[in-house]
Amino acid sequence: MHTSPSPVSNIGQPVFTVTELNRRVRQILEGEFPLIVVQGEISNLSAPGSGHLYFSLKDEQSQVRCAMFRNRAQMLAFKPKNGDKVQLHARVSLYEGRGDYQLIAETMEEQGRGALIRAFEALKHRLKEEGLFDRSYKKALPPIPDVIGLVTSPTGAAVKDMITVLKRRFPLAEVVIYPAVVQGTEAPASIARAIELAHLHGTADLLIVGRGGGSLEDLWAFNDERVARAIFTSHIPIVSAVGHETDITISDYVADLRAPTPSAAAELVSPDLDQWQHWLQQAESKIEQSMQRVLQEHQQQLDYLEHRYQRCYQGLLQQDQLLGQLEQRLTQAMQQRLQRDKQQLQVYRPQLRHPKEQMQQQQAQLENLSKRLHFSFQQQEQKTQQQLEQLSQRLLRASPDKKQQQLSDNLSRLEQRLYKSVQNQLDKQKQTLAQLSHSLETVSPLATLSRGYAIVEDTNGEIIRHTDHVAVGDTVTAKLAQGKLVCQVQDKQQ
Repeated sequence: MHTSPSPVSNIGQPVFTVTELNRRVRQILEGEFPLIVVQGEISNLSAPGSGHLYFSLKDEQSQVRCAMFRNRAQMLAFKPKNGDKVQLHARVSLYEGRGDYQLIAETMEEQGRGALIRAFEALKHRLKEEGLFDRSYKKALPPIPDVIGLVTSPTGAAVKDMITVLKRRFPLAEVVIYPAVVQGTEAPASIARAIELAHLHGTADLLIVGRGGGSLEDLWAFNDERVARAIFTSHIPIVSAVGHETDITISDYVADLRAPTPSAAAELVSPDLDQWQHWLQQAESKIEQSMQRVLQEHQQQLDYLEHRYQRCYQGLLQQDQLLGQLEQRLTQAMQQRLQRDKQQLQVYRPQLRHPKEQMQQQQAQLENLSKRLHFSFQQQEQKTQQQLEQLSQRLLRASPDKKQQQLSDNLSRLEQRLYKSVQNQLDKQKQTLAQLSHSLETVSPLATLSRGYAIVEDTNGEIIRHTDHVAVGDTVTAKLAQGKLVCQVQDKQQ
């Protein structure tokens, strides 16, 4: 006989609903796994109108459902598609409605690209701190280079584009290619050696270092520190021309100038021959006009000077004739004057005396004048002596000693009179004061008190003149000739 199995006993066991179970599992998953990094391949990608992204992330053996909400999806730097290998920063969770375990993506990066970007930012920050990006180190490009060096792959499309632009714009410049590997692990060392070779060659006026477009991995050689330091230490100005306009590399920051593309770099470093020819033609025309204007001005000045020269020459001829006439007149005048002087000399010759006679005569005159001067001094001295004696007598008569004695005697007499007058006044004042003192003592209440009387006052200091002014029991004060008494009224009598 077949018996059915007995039901499982749940005594003492908690009973969960499906919702409660899924919630508890979600809480355990979210608490156990914080933000994690997961990489894999996108499949089953769905992008509804809500802006959220739903997809699966798989590898060779497994897959997991993923979701990225709109606010995070809008921040993606690329548009994901099925088959992309990506790396997620995600939280582990559970969709309670279906009980499906899933990842909630916070960020998404193309696999490998995130590490490269972080390495790029780290090197960029370090080199910037060292000063390799400072504008003070940037060198100016020569306006008209004679030799332009190209550090790039000799077989790529970029070198052909640059040569084409340089030949079209400025065929006079010599182009030297310094070949380098521009992609792969050997590329950084190869580019640095090519820059060093350009310095050893010593002919290039500037260098263009670059290559054509590609992915971040393709351009990674130009984000290498060896290339950056080779560019920074270069004595030759360097233009960085890597990839397309949107591609930015470490070489662009270090170089003296960045060009968006290799062709644009060739445009920047080469002057346009047509523009130069046009400018030279304009300059030649301006120089020719300036020369003509200068020649015309000089010709006008020369004509003016020639006219002035003719006038001056005519003036000089006239002056020469006048000078000849004056010379002739001067010669005649000098001859006439000489003849007159000779005649006067003949007239005055008998009157001239020998110099010795003239000296003797002057000596005699000098002695006579000396005697007259001595006599005059003696007379003046005597006269001065007499005047001095007269003044001395007058001074003695006018001496203040006698007058001073008289004034002293008068002063003594006046002092005696003043003393007597003051003494008399003091005696009179003393007599008057004695009389007044006697009169005051006669009318003074103190004199009355000395005869046995007293002055009675109440407590307020008022004099009591009648018995009605006090009451029995009041305290009064009696002032005597000497001292006072404090009394109490015991009885009043009229």
